[in-house]
Amino acid sequence: MLNLGMFTINPCAAGCGRPSITGYNLCFIHQANPEQEYLRICEYIGKTPVIKDLTVSGMRFENIDFSNYCFYGCNFKETSFFNCNFSGVKIRMSFFDFGELNNCDITKSDIQFLSFAGAGIHDCNFSDSEIVHVNFEGASISGTSFNNSNMYNSRFISADLDKCTFVNCNLKRVHFANTKQNVINFKSSNTAEAIYEVEE
Repeated sequence: MLNLGMFTINPCAAGCGRPSITGYNLCFIHQANPEQEYLRICEYIGKTPVIKDLTVSGMRFENIDFSNYCFYGCNFKETSFFNCNFSGVKIRMSFFDFGELNNCDITKSDIQFLSFAGAGIHDCNFSDSEIVHVNFEGASISGTSFNNSNMYNSRFISADLDKCTFVNCNLKRVHFANTKQNVINFKSSNTAEAIYEVEE
């Protein structure tokens, strides 16, 4: 077991190096009955509106209602979310790296100190949210709205943005260095306070 500050990582007992799922000694890939494990985790989440130190790397969630939940220090790396509702969610110090979000509602959320590095985010809605100190580095983001959000000091370095909207957003210290942009709407946002070059 590795203890890294507030994070506790239990390596998979199969020796693959992936983190084991919370409450079990194997990663999701090595579960003998992944469907049963998925149902166990969903049942746990359904009963626990404030969740800390959850690890569900590699799982796939569909049509799950996470609205108004609180997540602290959770590991969602390589996890997929399809048609999930995160509206009003509060998330701190959690990882979604190399995961996937498709057609998810993340409106009116309060998400700070998160990482979506290398993630695929498609047809999602983050509008009316606090998106502060969030890392989208290397992410592929399409058809997604960030309208009316505070995005202070978030990072889209080397991200691929396609048909996204940032209308009426606070972009102060938002990093867009080396970002590919196609059909992006920044209307009424303070783009002059964003950063387009890598700081030295």
